[in-house]
Amino acid sequence: MKKSSTELKRSILLHGAMAPLALIWLFPLWMMLVFSTMDDNGIFSPGINLAPSTHFAANFAALEADTGFVRATTISVLVAIAYTLLSVALTSMAGWALASYRFVGKRTVLTTILGTLTLPYFVVVIPQFVMVARDFHLDNTWFALIVPPLFNSLGVLFMRQSFLMMPGELFDSARVEGVKEWRIFLFVAMPLARPTLAALSIILFLHSWNNYLWPLLINSRPEMMTAPVALGSLIGLTKVSWGGIMTGAVLLTAPMLVVFLLLQRHFVAGIAAGAIK
Repeated sequence: MKKSSTELKRSILLHGAMAPLALIWLFPLWMMLVFSTMDDNGIFSPGINLAPSTHFAANFAALEADTGFVRATTISVLVAIAYTLLSVALTSMAGWALASYRFVGKRTVLTTILGTLTLPYFVVVIPQFVMVARDFHLDNTWFALIVPPLFNSLGVLFMRQSFLMMPGELFDSARVEGVKEWRIFLFVAMPLARPTLAALSIILFLHSWNNYLWPLLINSRPEMMTAPVALGSLIGLTKVSWGGIMTGAVLLTAPMLVVFLLLQRHFVAGIAAGAIK
């Protein structure tokens, strides 16, 4: 009974300490929602209004008229889904090869992958743009939006660690039985890595969903704009549509919060699985 009372006190203290931190994190999200329901004059009014207003529909109508936001969001969804599926497949195969096979230059490959994690994206993006747009003439295409960013070094290392944690005897017994390597990978290793795959899928989808710089560089056609680029186009030299930006930000953030809340158990399990050896 005494132990139960001590645990209850610790739980109360922990929740009491974490609640203010949670409120600090949630307050900007709430103000984003409030601002999305105001016109520009209301956003820049002297006082701080914590209650939503009634201009959300008007802001959305203006946002759609200025940017074609529904079309841009549809493009972002399609690109993010394709990118996630292809990148998960690519990083899983690379992680499996690095975890299961011995080959000449394996240490060099691992060192190179680790080294790419230290490179800022801005160092890579310009040569990547020159190669895709000037050399291959693939700018303003779906291929350019999806394929060049596919390889994810962190995802490769993440999947490699997950495969290394699995019992090697299970794969060896399958090889003794004559099971082909691709079947071992697809039907033995991949199901065991399901929590890690779920966590990696969430990370990659959010990465694509929030990507702004690469779609901005590689596409110049308005009909190929992704949603973050569409929101960025509202910032002009003489006018900034803050109500439209806040409305678009809410529409882009809310689905991701819902998805994360629904899948947080798989996300935490995948992160833990990839972190413990």
